[in-house]
Amino acid sequence: MARLVIALLAGALFGAGLLVSGMTNPAKVQGWLDVFGNWDPTLAFVLGGAMLPMAIAWRVAARMARPLAGTSFPAPAGHHIDRRLITGSALFGLGWGIAGLCPGPALASIGFGGAAIWTFVAAMVAGIGLNALLKRS
Repeated sequence: MARLVIALLAGALFGAGLLVSGMTNPAKVQGWLDVFGNWDPTLAFVLGGAMLPMAIAWRVAARMARPLAGTSFPAPAGHHIDRRLITGSALFGLGWGIAGLCPGPALASIGFGGAAIWTFVAAMVAGIGLNALLKRS
């Protein structure tokens, strides 16, 4: 039960941060990505502001024997660069640049974003399903 409460609070805090920072506004995100046009540098504060708490969290976690609401920390991800990583990164970047959204902000704005958000989320779910099918075969 404690794990569910922590997950709910963390998700709510993350969603609120996305809303307050403007990450749920596709025009703002596209302005950040438009470095050779009408560049909007304000999301640099979001990126910079995320680095400090994460650095602190890594240091605190390194000193803990186990997480507060779990049995163990997950193993670090592999560090090898392969075709799947490059392809996935390129598709993510293309989608982010075209739509101005990535999965977290899209889900955070699903209640007020209109048809464009629902279309993005439907495409995202279809892509996740297609990936699962391709992994099986």
